[in-house]
Amino acid sequence: MSASSCDPESSKHRISDTSIVSRLVRVFGPGLVTGASDDDPSGIATYSQAGAQFGFGITWTLFFTYPLMAAIQEISARVGRTTGRGIAANLRRYYPVWVLQGVVALLLIANMINIGSDLGAMGDAAAQLLGGPKSLFVVLFAVVCASLQVFVQYSRYVAVLKWTTLSLFAYFGTVLVVEVPWGEVARGLFIPRFTTQLDFWTMVVAIFGTTISPYLFFWQASEEVEEIADVAVRKPLLRSPRQGSDAIRRIKADTYVGMAFSNLVGLAIMVTTAATLHAAGNTRIETSAQAAEALKPVAGELAFVIFSLGIIGTGFLAVPVLAGSAAYAIGEAFRWPVGLARQPLQAKNFYLTITIATLSGTIICLSPLDPIRALFWSAVTNGVVAVPVMVMMMLMTSNKNVMGKFVVTGMLRLVGWIATLAMGFAAAGMGIATML
Repeated sequence: MSASSCDPESSKHRISDTSIVSRLVRVFGPGLVTGASDDDPSGIATYSQAGAQFGFGITWTLFFTYPLMAAIQEISARVGRTTGRGIAANLRRYYPVWVLQGVVALLLIANMINIGSDLGAMGDAAAQLLGGPKSLFVVLFAVVCASLQVFVQYSRYVAVLKWTTLSLFAYFGTVLVVEVPWGEVARGLFIPRFTTQLDFWTMVVAIFGTTISPYLFFWQASEEVEEIADVAVRKPLLRSPRQGSDAIRRIKADTYVGMAFSNLVGLAIMVTTAATLHAAGNTRIETSAQAAEALKPVAGELAFVIFSLGIIGTGFLAVPVLAGSAAYAIGEAFRWPVGLARQPLQAKNFYLTITIATLSGTIICLSPLDPIRALFWSAVTNGVVAVPVMVMMMLMTSNKNVMGKFVVTGMLRLVGWIATLAMGFAAAGMGIATML
């Protein structure tokens, strides 16, 4: 029997029927869901504010970040697929405890703020569409998101997440209902413009932090581990090296398509708000719901409805990913049984962490804290926090003790370090601009 015929990631093994939909559902998994969850309400707010404030002149950031985010997410996925453990578990095994504790603490804080901001944006959008109190929708959405993770079988839950990605097509719909000067879009996309203004560099860091976020690293690595457990014949590559070529090929396809989808959605949002709000002189948009409301008089009722529905749909995708990535990181750090494929009684602390993270985000959302600024600054925080996390990931994936023969080399390693340096330079640029 050949290696490919028994390899769980070969097309012969994976695909029993010939329908295109079945092939796509089976091939695309952690990378597609991770890329889609990147366009959460926090990200939508950041892209909306960028388009409204700077017009088409800042769209180049999405073109620039695509290869960087795709590379770093592929590296994250390889950690999980190769070792059979998530990022936090590998940090615990090979690096000082203070490194692990610092990374996990920063991730947890950023994720809880992000959850609160996302739930708030979902509540605002629902209240605008349906009427009623925002707080009622916030609590309802939080309960639904936590319940799906705790009570729904893993294979069905992953299918739900995959289908939820369709909500992102709402933002392609908004582009179709507004008038867009595509020549200006092309110039902004391919000709970078820079200024020394603090607002500009803060926005660049926020965009980088939205597209390249630490919680996405932890989630995709851990979901690769989940996929190993879900497919009986699939093993960590350190134990079954012959699965390596097919596994890496599948990870590349899944990740690069998922990240392209993510950035195209971000570009659609930025183009929509630049063509409408910026053109109308409305440059101060601070939440995704505020962006949807502002579109109504400029682009019409249809654009408002489509944009609002997209906010709710992406929230249902992103909130579970945020809570789940925090639970994976904490669980791996404390050596708890972790995984959405486990029953709640088999991983009590893991599911309790998901519930607490979601509850904490709900409390933040309903507290007197200003969720508007928290939404934007959570993206900035992610941009700053990502730098030390990415440094540790690059060191980890270059270490033969961790990755064996599957250490990251060549172009992928180079682009991974370029991504790390780019995040560092963006954060440094914001710091320098602050002092000017």
